[in-house]
Amino acid sequence: MTTPLFPPVNEQMDLIRRGISELLPEEEMVRKLEKSRDTGTPLKIKLGCDPSRPDLHLGHSVVLRKLRQFQDLGHQAILIVGDFTGMIGDPTGKSKTRPSLTLEETRVNGQSYFEQASKVLDIDRVSIQYNSDWLAPMTFEDVIKLSARYTVARMLERDEFEKRYRSQEAISIHEFLYPLAQAYDSVAIASDVELGGTDQKFNLLVGREIQREYGLEPQIILTMPLLEGTDGVEKMSKSLNNYVAFNDAPEDMYGKTLSISDPQILPWFRLVTDVDAARIEEMDAAMQRGDNPRDFKRALARTIVAMFYDEAAAAQAEQHFDRVIKNKMAPEDIEEFILAADSDKVLLDVIFEAGLVKSKGEGRRLMQQSAVSIGDERITDPTTPVPDGSEIIVKVGKRRFVKIVRG
Repeated sequence: MTTPLFPPVNEQMDLIRRGISELLPEEEMVRKLEKSRDTGTPLKIKLGCDPSRPDLHLGHSVVLRKLRQFQDLGHQAILIVGDFTGMIGDPTGKSKTRPSLTLEETRVNGQSYFEQASKVLDIDRVSIQYNSDWLAPMTFEDVIKLSARYTVARMLERDEFEKRYRSQEAISIHEFLYPLAQAYDSVAIASDVELGGTDQKFNLLVGREIQREYGLEPQIILTMPLLEGTDGVEKMSKSLNNYVAFNDAPEDMYGKTLSISDPQILPWFRLVTDVDAARIEEMDAAMQRGDNPRDFKRALARTIVAMFYDEAAAAQAEQHFDRVIKNKMAPEDIEEFILAADSDKVLLDVIFEAGLVKSKGEGRRLMQQSAVSIGDERITDPTTPVPDGSEIIVKVGKRRFVKIVRG
């Protein structure tokens, strides 16, 4: 009799169900886990990586954390970098298809994704694969045979395609190939489970059907909720500037988390942290009794920073926030920008060159929004010269500072 390598199936299912949106079909998931435990064979858990947007944020961590849970249960995590499908452009959630990338760009972005994902996954137990390995060699005959396994009527069931079709917006034939190509990834690796956000449900279900067409046991579909961004309205997105990035500095990560609305506290605890469900219920009850949500929000911010850095960084980030934001004091350690005594640079030049803004255009906008200041004086004119003085502290936004030191 095979010695079990995995926890009991009911324990595995308890963890797998936590925080999910849908598990389809659940009874097949149970059967796969039972077979896996009986044979000592890990399940293949697939997650596709979008190489067009390699900068990861907490929204991405939701599904990555679920993949990590499968790892912790003893199963095989497989990251599929869509370097080939990235050249097609997935129209998910867009009225028009995303711009396509070159193969070289998708490879570079895929490596960046992998490096950042290591902050959540056990990277030593991840198989990373590029779908160009099996999609690029396909002949036109192979593509025709793949296309013949799915109908246009089924493809138009996808919400985005249906909306564009009804509004008479163009849908290119190659866009129909994206879900088929992603589905073929599941055939190529014979995945047992595929993870994704709720916005990926259609593509994941196509994978299940195409696997069946190729004589494979269909994969289980597990979707995760989309995390609301810091604005509390839209899903987290860098393009909407409502994100907390994996690579944010601890003080930025802490401050951004504190900016979320009170109703987001518990969903963020559930989706982004490992805090026990019973503890989350206790916090819910405490807030309903009238305890200040701010205290739980601070705990959430500390927890998130500690996850991506450590407890010391979380404590320092909180101290920084209290000093700079709460008490409106300058931080103790401000980076210096050395300015030649005879320099004719204006303040806009300095905040750009010091890295406080990504472009001079952003700097102008922030000045016009009264988000740049020296002491208590708001600087709204982009042509403002650097004031006289040996040391001048400039503040941009709530958390960015630079000390101008004349050389």
